[in-house]
Amino acid sequence: MTATSGGPGLHDLLHAAVLAVKGTERPGQVAMAEAVAEAIEGNTHLLVQAGTGTGKSLGYLVPAIARGDRVIVATATLALQRQLIERDLPRTVEALHPVLRRRPEFATLKGRSNYLCLHRLHEGVPQDDEDGLFDQFEAAQALPGGPTSKLGKDLLRLREWADETESGDRDALTPGVSDRAWAQVSVSSRECLGASKCAYGAECFAEAARERAKLAEVIVTNHALLAIDAIEGAPVLPQHDVLIIDEAHELVSRVTGVATGELTPGGVQRAVRRSAKLIDEKVADQLLAAAETFERLMELALPGRLEKIPDDLGYALAALRDASRAAITAIGGTRDSSLSDEDAVRKQALAAIESVQQVSERIVQGSEFDVVWYERHDRYGASLRVAPLSVSGLLREKLFEDRSVVLTSATLKLGGDFNGVGASLGLAPEGEHGEELPEWKGLDVGSPFDYRKQGILYVAQHLSVPGREGSRGDMLDELAELIEAAGGRTLGLFSSMRAAQAAAEELRGRLDLPILLQGEETLGELIRAFAADAETCLFGTLSLWQGVDVPGVNCQLVVMDRIPFPRPDDPLISARQKAVEEAGGNGFMAVAASHAALLMAQGAGRLVRATDDRGVVAVLDPRLAKARYGSFLRASMPDFWYTTDRNQVRRSLAAIDAAARAAAAS
Repeated sequence: MTATSGGPGLHDLLHAAVLAVKGTERPGQVAMAEAVAEAIEGNTHLLVQAGTGTGKSLGYLVPAIARGDRVIVATATLALQRQLIERDLPRTVEALHPVLRRRPEFATLKGRSNYLCLHRLHEGVPQDDEDGLFDQFEAAQALPGGPTSKLGKDLLRLREWADETESGDRDALTPGVSDRAWAQVSVSSRECLGASKCAYGAECFAEAARERAKLAEVIVTNHALLAIDAIEGAPVLPQHDVLIIDEAHELVSRVTGVATGELTPGGVQRAVRRSAKLIDEKVADQLLAAAETFERLMELALPGRLEKIPDDLGYALAALRDASRAAITAIGGTRDSSLSDEDAVRKQALAAIESVQQVSERIVQGSEFDVVWYERHDRYGASLRVAPLSVSGLLREKLFEDRSVVLTSATLKLGGDFNGVGASLGLAPEGEHGEELPEWKGLDVGSPFDYRKQGILYVAQHLSVPGREGSRGDMLDELAELIEAAGGRTLGLFSSMRAAQAAAEELRGRLDLPILLQGEETLGELIRAFAADAETCLFGTLSLWQGVDVPGVNCQLVVMDRIPFPRPDDPLISARQKAVEEAGGNGFMAVAASHAALLMAQGAGRLVRATDDRGVVAVLDPRLAKARYGSFLRASMPDFWYTTDRNQVRRSLAAIDAAARAAAAS
């Protein structure tokens, strides 16, 4: 196969790129590159499962660059974006340049709020009644020794960083700052004045990133910006011929997040305060009255789904919608030269009140394709949320038209095939296509690891079935014995933070081994400490199921306390499950079991990260062995050697620990 008509061969290009990144060419990587080239050439769509260690980034970058069309690469995590921009793309471009006789430009592009806003930095945040953080900062800066609060120190760091950064990208700021501090120096796209109106437009970091992207052949972005581009209709990404979605297992949840609207009493009151300065008293009074009515209702809100909007809430939201609309009209007709920095004040007020109006309108309309629910948080109080019942139709319509799309991840096959993930993306079962059904192909290129020789999947089928509440004494006993056999070296993946905390507290009293707990230090620091000491254990929840990469002997036991089914009272999950059942499907398998299968596949993937890794994935939930859906979940995980023999697993862990200690001593 050739990369370009009459041009260099794809295999030659891939070989050059692999040498440049000091990698190892693997059969799965070659198969992936060939399939990606074929999909781009035929303008079709491809789902590729590429296991850890395959080298999938080169598997899609090389054929895409060789083709010469503009390519968007969308990822879910900062770590992969950095790897692409700082390592894989520079080396690949340099390696391919002598062969292709061109040097493609590449760039990264994110949402505007990810970039430092020089207007905000120098002019401050347009004030409302509760803000004034910059004023507080200025006062604190004058004190001997400068600001003493965490927020004040963060703001000082941001001002110093602004003088040295070339990109203004928040992700380039290390260590990072709090969301509250960053909000003082960034703006959303709605709040932005626009380069032509802003005194700092010529120096704007966000505008510079967009200009670089316009000139680039390869643009690296994130799932959220891809979702905004699809949902809002106003293109934020340059025109392109090829879209590659890495970490594609995350796409549906990221798109759902972007398409979710929220109203909180605090947010509504903030919008009212910002708008009141710009509108006449009558409109302001109407807006304030509507906000107060909404706030009183939210004080009584109980968590849960609202299948029908109660009359009192409907009236309150309609009043809020109408008052917000009147305020928007009034702000649009106001020009008050007495306001300092008038345009920034107006933009911020409009952004806040437009959000209130749009979410209120959406909930009042009561679309059958939306789910509405109350949430209550101990710290932040009650919120009213609305999210799409499904994003599959949106993705089918917006994602797969007018370009070739490649979706890849280490976990795209659930229960042994791609159809479950395909359905969530709006795709018909593989092989079925028609006028409105995109044609696609699924490919599993395997993994360079020999999972059956390198790992054991152990299910503790003798334990009691976990309930919704209460301590699991037998599970904690089992966990302690496994960790002792492994000599530490344990990553504990828990289904809730409460369970992780309880296990850490109990086992710190039982074992003479260091146990780190998520939340007690930054995630990066915890992972570094875990990777540095063989006896250390790390316990935590969701971000650890997907975010830990510790090859070698310091992670030889991965424990899951239970099957990570979503909470049965989760409003969106339960609504989606009910919709599948009403359509004649199996809601539990399509939604809850698929959700759990994806997480378990990701969690089990933490164990084997290199060709000489050895260890055990232990699931302390007997349902994985006994329940009918257990085989579906196991088929979604790496093909480890499977056992329920507790004595065999303890002997294996002890042998692995002994081998690691002997190697360390030699």
